[in-house]
Amino acid sequence: MLELSLNDPEKLVTVTHALSTRSRVDILRLLNSKNLNIIEIAERLKLPVSTVASNIKVLEAAELIHTELLPASRGAMKVCSRNYDDLHIALNLKEPMSKGLTHVYEVEMPIGHYSDCEVSPTCGMANSEGLIIKEDEPSSFYHPKHVNAQLIWLRKGFLEYLLPMDIPSGAQIESLELSMEICSEAPNYDQNWPSNISVWVNGSEIGMWTSPGDFGDRRGKLNPNWWWDGSTQYGFLKTWRVDHEKTTLDMEKVSNVSLNDLLINRSPKLRLRIGINPDAVHQGGLNLFGRQFGDYEQHIMMKVKYTMDQDEVEL
Repeated sequence: MLELSLNDPEKLVTVTHALSTRSRVDILRLLNSKNLNIIEIAERLKLPVSTVASNIKVLEAAELIHTELLPASRGAMKVCSRNYDDLHIALNLKEPMSKGLTHVYEVEMPIGHYSDCEVSPTCGMANSEGLIIKEDEPSSFYHPKHVNAQLIWLRKGFLEYLLPMDIPSGAQIESLELSMEICSEAPNYDQNWPSNISVWVNGSEIGMWTSPGDFGDRRGKLNPNWWWDGSTQYGFLKTWRVDHEKTTLDMEKVSNVSLNDLLINRSPKLRLRIGINPDAVHQGGLNLFGRQFGDYEQHIMMKVKYTMDQDEVEL
């Protein structure tokens, strides 16, 4: 999901300009289900190729789409794919500036850098060069090579991470966001394979997402060439957000867990667990994607928004 706000006016203007014409919106609509080259887009929209090409440049500049030159029967063709499924624009500032300055602390945790795990087959992991452990061998998850993982899959169990909380003393935390690309884990892949994937913070389950399936109907945008077409290809980018009142998943409330329940001010680390609750109805496993697999070029992202009193900032 792409988030825009008045805190970044240049980005806001660029993206809204890109969405200001019907033809560019139609291009994004066409890219909803599959990647297309410029000629295919022009044919479907009944527009000149030159017009489509200029609109593609605007969408690309706004980072709403990604383009890639691929070999064609005559030379090369520019293939277009969409970068985001959702767009959220915030036109208000929730924290009045009179209360102090708002800061954002970010950590990107590579998916292979877990501190603990418990897995059951089917399970394994890979990176851009190939499989890095023996498939369906849970003991392999403790091999030091796991730190290089770019895709991890397991049928049951969890992965646990320790994320640093390098927040200044006296900071007032306003929200915690955790985002990752995930989906279910089926043999090969299965579009209809539900799985209840849960996220825990410091031992508290903040919310569960039911992944509808293990997606393999098209190649993931970032997948290396060696990765098999008949396997998991991509997931959905999901964002959990905890504030002083509740927890949301992609802006929809999923639980009453609040920041006070997580006690994140009391430790220099945050304990994050991603997995399948043993009591879950749908035990469909999970795939966790890193920067080099799937559709989104990121590992696990944590964002902590906090405020400081003006006097403390000046000190």
